[in-house]
Amino acid sequence: MEMKDIFKDAEERMEKTINVLKSDYKTIRAGRANAAVLDKIMVDYYGVPTPIKQMAAISVPEPTVLTIQPWDATSLKAIEKAISSSDLGINPQNDGKIIRLNFPTLTEDRRKELCKDIRKMAEDSKVAVRSIRRDAIEKLKALKKDSVITEDDLKDGEKKTQDITDKFVKRIDEESAVKEKEIMEI
Repeated sequence: MEMKDIFKDAEERMEKTINVLKSDYKTIRAGRANAAVLDKIMVDYYGVPTPIKQMAAISVPEPTVLTIQPWDATSLKAIEKAISSSDLGINPQNDGKIIRLNFPTLTEDRRKELCKDIRKMAEDSKVAVRSIRRDAIEKLKALKKDSVITEDDLKDGEKKTQDITDKFVKRIDEESAVKEKEIMEI
């Protein structure tokens, strides 16, 4: 393994960490209807856990309303049950053809609580990025030990690894700030 491979691997893994953070942020309810909040909810459809978006048309007719229209009308009750038992915190309204989810506006306390969750997710992502940095530096030290690279190469490699880490930590902070701003908007 060469130094450039170590850097490339570290960057790819850090990029995945950012992507996971972004998808986690999409599931946080911001007082606006957003189909992404349903992504993690699985419906027991003929004994198979199935994502709602594979079973129904999801639309946002109003900023605070989400409608779910199943392609198979018999799955309506199963979808309703899955949403009710999820941690979404919204009661679905079933009119026999479609399910409506009304997103209430968030209280100040709930907004602050969500911001804490956002910061925690960001911190967890930073820990993951730092762990990737540590792995990369260990690989560089192994190359030095095997006399593949020199002491100077090791120092340069550690600096480059730290620069990559700093870049991703900054991106995590930016993602977090954007999500917090979205949550705090009324």
